[in-house]
Amino acid sequence: MKILVTGAAGYIGSHTAERLKSLGHEVVGLDNFSDYYDVSLKELNASALRQNGIAIEKIDLRVPEQLEILPTDFNYIFHFAAQPGISATSTFEDYLDNNVIGTKNLVDFTLKNKNLLLFVNIATSSIYGIHATFDETVVPSPVSHYGVTKLAAEQLVLESSRLGQFKACSLRLYSVYGPRERPEKLYTKLIANVLHDIPFTLYKGSENHLRSFTYVQDIIDGVVSVIGLDDIVNNEIINLGTEEEHTTQEGIDIVEQILNKKINIQVVEARTGDQLRTKAVVDKAKKLLNYNPQTSLYTGLTAQVQWYQDNFLVVNR
Repeated sequence: MKILVTGAAGYIGSHTAERLKSLGHEVVGLDNFSDYYDVSLKELNASALRQNGIAIEKIDLRVPEQLEILPTDFNYIFHFAAQPGISATSTFEDYLDNNVIGTKNLVDFTLKNKNLLLFVNIATSSIYGIHATFDETVVPSPVSHYGVTKLAAEQLVLESSRLGQFKACSLRLYSVYGPRERPEKLYTKLIANVLHDIPFTLYKGSENHLRSFTYVQDIIDGVVSVIGLDDIVNNEIINLGTEEEHTTQEGIDIVEQILNKKINIQVVEARTGDQLRTKAVVDKAKKLLNYNPQTSLYTGLTAQVQWYQDNFLVVNR
């Protein structure tokens, strides 16, 4: 199969592109190499992909003309590209342009691909709101610009599947961690601060937040499993994550245990839009995709610590 992966130089997108290539598919990646975080990290990911024979095109989905250089014979499109997370440095326009306008431009490009079997939109548990503990039938209640615009992007994609223009599904991911996690995310930042004796800022009350921390390779098991199930998953929203919950404090304790080192915690005021609890309800994923995440938080964080130790000079440049 010929597969396009957007956001391929990013965290989860790069892992997915590698997995698809290992499964024997022809993979083309695109990324705009945004400076939302250190571009050298994306370059590191892109280099690993190129070494595996995966082409990476520098394309910004916000500029539809740039998509014209791509072929129009893709069988699958996996759409990871987005303005991620909750950040004080990101404006509403950043989320709108990247998550909504960029997705609309990609949908328009997708309509040109006559061999397309399935468009796979990558969404987020942030769509659910403060408490992401529901199945896919609940009415979304996002509380951040990120969640609102990711919901809009999801609906743009599913609009086309409802109209019969192409088959599509949307996968809502839960609290993904592991090697290549972005530097501002919990575990990469925590590991870095422990190793470099830097105080770790913790949002007030967040040590008690519950999360379905899901190892990145377990997430990708679910993502790639949609291949060949085009009719079954068409027009479906599917949660992907682990049913096991941990508090943020438990995650901190595990990192300290792995590194055998305590961290200096500095508590700061809570930020607006943070989820209090995520618990993945994955009954649909189990039924449709035979989904069964297995990696424990300790095992996954051990792999992430090793990744950081192997690459920390790049991460902290």
